[in-house]
Amino acid sequence: MNYAGLQLGTWYPDGGFGSVINAMEKVALENGVKIKKGIAVKHMPVANKKIKSLVFEQGSVHVDVVVATADYHHIEQEVLEEKYRTYSKAYWNKRVMAPSSLIFYLGVNKKLKTLEHHNLFFHSDFQQHAEEIYEDPKWPTDPLLYVCCPSKTDESVAPENQENLFVLVPIAAGIKDSEELRATYYQKIMKKLEAITGESILDHVTVKRSYCRKDFEEDYNSYKGNAYGLANTLTQTAILKPKMKSNKISNLYYAGHLTVPGPGVPPSIIPGEIAANELLKNL
Repeated sequence: MNYAGLQLGTWYPDGGFGSVINAMEKVALENGVKIKKGIAVKHMPVANKKIKSLVFEQGSVHVDVVVATADYHHIEQEVLEEKYRTYSKAYWNKRVMAPSSLIFYLGVNKKLKTLEHHNLFFHSDFQQHAEEIYEDPKWPTDPLLYVCCPSKTDESVAPENQENLFVLVPIAAGIKDSEELRATYYQKIMKKLEAITGESILDHVTVKRSYCRKDFEEDYNSYKGNAYGLANTLTQTAILKPKMKSNKISNLYYAGHLTVPGPGVPPSIIPGEIAANELLKNL
């Protein structure tokens, strides 16, 4: 990632990352894949060490092989029966999770002169913020910021003479999340951003949406509301990450950001290819 950033530069898909998803869907449909959306898998019955079907609230469907790309912990601890789980609750409780995030999606009714497409503000004590994520989990005392302004690159994501902002603060996974906390930090973050940039922003916000730990859990079944998978510690790297093939169910494979190589857009897509290759070897 360091090499890509320094030598290849930063790449941006026109229309935002949603266009990448749309392109992948298009390729899948062209190759005969049937996609069903908005259907949650509630149970995966197993017989003779094989998953026979996926059970939904609306019914079920027969399967030959399963590649589970949902949150690994969710599949193991909430969808599979306990006797078919590779890892225990104690195992998951011992995992060091990467941060969750407090995110504000904002529409601003003017152009902002001082912001680029990507903006990292390391204006506060990095060590303190890191400790409040990993060692003493709490809401950050003096938060560091990442601000993305994609309208600097892509005119399609905001009306003319306006800006599209994405403001992110890393926070500890699993900590308390409430609308009151979000509101407090919104004011703190925006005033800090105005002070850094020297521009009036808060009074020009016309669209606002927040997203935080509870949303990651509700929308993605993300373990402890993490946004980036497992922390990149030595004991959670490469072969020490959760296995991509179940050791108790012969036709169950895993992919996604809790597997190899890990979090990030490319690293969480690559496991799909790895799982597919492993699957083909065992058919």
